[in-house]
Amino acid sequence: MSSSTRDHGGEQPAPEFVQMNNLVCESVGGKVLFATDDWFAAAENLLKKGDPEFKTGLFTEYGKWMDGWETRRKRIPGHDWCIIELGVPGVIHGFHVDTHFFTGNYAPRISVQGACLQENISLPTRGDRIGSAATEEDFKAVERLHSEKWEYLLEMTELTPGYAESCHSYFHVNSKERWTHIRLNIYPDGGIARFKVYGIGQRDWSSCGPNDLEDLLSMANGSVCLGYSDAHYGHPRNLIGLGRAADMGDGWETARRLDRPPILKANKNGILQVPGNEWTVFRLGHPGLITHIEIDTNHFKGNSPNSCKIEACILTAKEEEEENIKNKWAVTLENRWKTLLPVMQLHPNKRHFIDGTSLSLQDVITHVKITIAPDGGISRLRLCGFPRQLP
Repeated sequence: MSSSTRDHGGEQPAPEFVQMNNLVCESVGGKVLFATDDWFAAAENLLKKGDPEFKTGLFTEYGKWMDGWETRRKRIPGHDWCIIELGVPGVIHGFHVDTHFFTGNYAPRISVQGACLQENISLPTRGDRIGSAATEEDFKAVERLHSEKWEYLLEMTELTPGYAESCHSYFHVNSKERWTHIRLNIYPDGGIARFKVYGIGQRDWSSCGPNDLEDLLSMANGSVCLGYSDAHYGHPRNLIGLGRAADMGDGWETARRLDRPPILKANKNGILQVPGNEWTVFRLGHPGLITHIEIDTNHFKGNSPNSCKIEACILTAKEEEEENIKNKWAVTLENRWKTLLPVMQLHPNKRHFIDGTSLSLQDVITHVKITIAPDGGISRLRLCGFPRQLP
């Protein structure tokens, strides 16, 4: 069900699926429910949003401090594994395994299994697990899941050591099914810094009534980023994250454009008159009629955009969407974008609420394009409206 790609010192670009949402990140509710062993470092580190760190000379009472999941050198039969609950259940398109800083102690091989569980899982609370292993009680509780029989999304495959030129391994997943839980197996033991599960959230819309107001741009509802002009400091997929941004790194932020005039001028409405802009495109989680918008520049105090606008369209053919992604949304839809939100001025570190009276479009849409000028950062974008079926 999968194939692999490895990033050797930047020679090979990361696959397209890394533009999607990380469904297991701790910031969207991903949880480690069980691990066979957490001796040197706890499995929860796998799901951290930030890049792994290395602290020279730092030791705990159990050994070298490591920013990842690291088990003890196994001296009993078997191998180590953990159970992870996806923060956002959905369709998985690929895995990213990062062994950064695990050079002589990385896990030599892994496999990944998946399940779509309908019932809530009740397992013993993990708490602070460093320096410990799963108890007999833990094993009895997890046996009820029969996780060893879950479907393989990635068969056993080799990893590479955590040097800068070899630490990133990517694995494509071909399954189109919805998954809620992952079993990550390492063979036989060792360490991994980060584990990311990229995909698209999938929810059951059958229980949603025609008058239920939903955030159709939320990653939890199935929205996904399909392209952007620049993401120097932060990826635009952060715009559709859950809750408010934790910090400035948890948003979309571009580099400063070099085509800005030496002396900036604004029109009477405070909109800077600049030649360039930055943009990003999203597919909504469900076609719908947008009635309310929230643009949040939380944490962006000296680097928010001066203005923004939002355009929308209907795009139903998968082949047409793929063609636009390939062409970076350059020309093929230029005449089909319709204005949803006209150009408006933004302010630093503020939640901007826009109701339907300020919107220029009362049609059902499937895709949106957000344009900011001249550059800068936004932390969250909410497009609330009513889910609708396309004619």
